[in-house]
Amino acid sequence: MSNLGITEVVLRDGNQSLLATRITLEDLIPAAKKLDEIGYWSIESWGGATFDVCLRHLNEDPWERLRELKKAMPKTKQQMLLRGQNLVGYKHFSDQMVSKFINKSAENGIDVFRIFDALNDIQNIKFSLQEVRDNNKHAQAAMAYTTSPIHDLQYWIDLAKNMEDLGVDSIAIKDMAGILKPNDAYSLVSKLKQEISVPIHMQTHATTGMSAATNLKAIEAGIDNIDTSISSMSMTYGHSSTESVVSMLQNTDLSLNFDLLKLDEISQYFKKIRAKYSEFEGSLKGADVQMLIRQVPGGMLSNLESQLKQLKLEEKLDEVIEEIPRVRKDLGYVPLVTPVSQIIGAQALSNVIDNERYQKLSIELTKLISGYYGKIFGEVDEALIEKAKLEMKPIQNRPADELPDDFESLQKDLRKFCAKNSIEDVSTKDENIISFALFPYSACDFFKKNY
Repeated sequence: MSNLGITEVVLRDGNQSLLATRITLEDLIPAAKKLDEIGYWSIESWGGATFDVCLRHLNEDPWERLRELKKAMPKTKQQMLLRGQNLVGYKHFSDQMVSKFINKSAENGIDVFRIFDALNDIQNIKFSLQEVRDNNKHAQAAMAYTTSPIHDLQYWIDLAKNMEDLGVDSIAIKDMAGILKPNDAYSLVSKLKQEISVPIHMQTHATTGMSAATNLKAIEAGIDNIDTSISSMSMTYGHSSTESVVSMLQNTDLSLNFDLLKLDEISQYFKKIRAKYSEFEGSLKGADVQMLIRQVPGGMLSNLESQLKQLKLEEKLDEVIEEIPRVRKDLGYVPLVTPVSQIIGAQALSNVIDNERYQKLSIELTKLISGYYGKIFGEVDEALIEKAKLEMKPIQNRPADELPDDFESLQKDLRKFCAKNSIEDVSTKDENIISFALFPYSACDFFKKNY
């Protein structure tokens, strides 16, 4: 039997990439029970955007979603994506809040925590990784993969070694934009297997059309685990098909002991689900190579299109697309991943609309330059550094060290909100306080509707 593991992502990243995370728990549970019978190494079922969308759009308690999915899949490890000190939000949270979140996530059903930082700053994931280990769960550190003149093979090897030194259980290559080329994957995984003793996992998206080849070359290089998504919820902005990978490996030394008929049954179910939620699907029909040409991820592109349409400036799209890699270069070639991709996209948009580059810096860009998101690996443009200094005092230490413990004060604020709105006091549960801290407006709306 193959030693290769498969992480099925249809319940989280597959759903998020293709259908904006809009599939309700009610529509996921029937498939979850069948997925539990397949034999995956893990199933990614939570984290990422699920928390936000549950509260904002689905009127669901994200904690209840986790508990129900865990109950439906008792045989399989449940995995989540965590943005280090950002948790599942878009800003840094205190160590106290990180500790509470991880403790409650583990208690409610998460077995594997895949943890990354948008800047690949080790200091932003160190605390959360240790908290996972303290909860006796699998701590996986993820490298946010990108390409640039400064991100060579040695950069990734050094980063992985630093992650291994933290005592992680595994390391993941997180190729969120599908830009890891097959031969580069072979070189990277081969070198990692020589230099690193913990298992190596990989996530790559199908956006640019390379995922199947990239996965296969990584497998040939000896990777321990890859992410896939059931066939009817695969490709375009999603991932390689689970069944395709299983079929590719049949009659080889790496043959997976997966039942294709059972997988097909699950695929047929999700075919109907995808049709049901088609209004949330993007327009991409083939491959999107913007990321290969201009370093612009597909999700970032669709968001910019929407913003320009609202401003009645659709004709500016090409200019904004051209501006994004220039802003990224000025910012030291930071990876284009949440929340940094949003910050750079917004600044590129501002530069174009204002007809002058950096006429004004957004607050978030100023914070990024000033160190409040972590340490930037590359060299930031000196003029931008000086301009940011006029707005904000730069910091050199870990951003979370600037944040006070705030759990008790948040609990008081939530209790006051409940009293003011004459609803049940939900502040007695830590999970509700965490939801309130992460997404205050959406959480308050949810509490008013349901309590």
